[in-house]
Amino acid sequence: MPEHNHPLKHSIPGGIRAFLLALLLTLGFAAVEAIAGGWAHSLTLLGDAGHMATDGVALGIALLAAWVALRPASERHTYGFGRMEVLAALVNTLLMLAIAAAIVAEAFMRFQHPPVVHAKVVIIIGALGLIINVAIYKVLQHGGNSLNVRAALLHVLGDMLGSLAALIAGIVIYLTGWFPIDPLLSLFIAVLILISGLRLLRDASRVLLEGVPLGLDLAKIGLGMASVDGVRSVHDLHIWSLSSNEISLSAHIVIDDMDAWQPVLHRLQEHLHAGYGIEHATLQPEPTVLARIPVESLGRRS
Repeated sequence: MPEHNHPLKHSIPGGIRAFLLALLLTLGFAAVEAIAGGWAHSLTLLGDAGHMATDGVALGIALLAAWVALRPASERHTYGFGRMEVLAALVNTLLMLAIAAAIVAEAFMRFQHPPVVHAKVVIIIGALGLIINVAIYKVLQHGGNSLNVRAALLHVLGDMLGSLAALIAGIVIYLTGWFPIDPLLSLFIAVLILISGLRLLRDASRVLLEGVPLGLDLAKIGLGMASVDGVRSVHDLHIWSLSSNEISLSAHIVIDDMDAWQPVLHRLQEHLHAGYGIEHATLQPEPTVLARIPVESLGRRS
């Protein structure tokens, strides 16, 4: 019989509190920026207000996902609901990329027909927004390091950069009267968001496609397991992520003495935990005389 070792890990309630506080701050300031941006004719402020309004939706999705992820495993969902946070991260990242594309399109229109921008209003709102967004970012940093939190932080980082750009644009316009600085900085922010979003999209897709987690080498892990005392070889090795913080592994372990399986299993679990932080391992023992070891076996004792 395969042996399992899978203690459950889920988001902590503190993470949910961080999402809720960030949501309230975000929606409140989004309304302020939208009103000020429309009155001042500032794309930077309106773009940042759009960011924050969308962030309210994004944080709501993240909050719901974090809450659902707390539910225990069931007969229908035997691995639990931790991957809900990965799904939320994927949705929020795609949403952020769409916003970045919209800002780029609007910026090019404003390059052709730059409106008059009320610099003083932009400076005041930009400075206030920067303070609010830094506070939201700090709150979310205490919510953990899951893909869900990282996606939410990406939204807030976009807003933080937007507020900084608004502040800079307002100062430049106030001192020089050069209005193109407003859409120019918006383009710069959109590019930064695009780069970060594509990276996060890659990470979320890797989890959903059950790829080997970043930073882990399947061949190296297989050879390390084969070097554990009592193991003849390792094959059919698979490594994937249950969620952004939980790594799973399954493998067939060829051993000489089936009676010694329990101590060998314990040594393998210790090896995986200490070396790679893998705590959910499904290991199938096979006696040497019955095992049909494929050519691509990941480790073999002579």
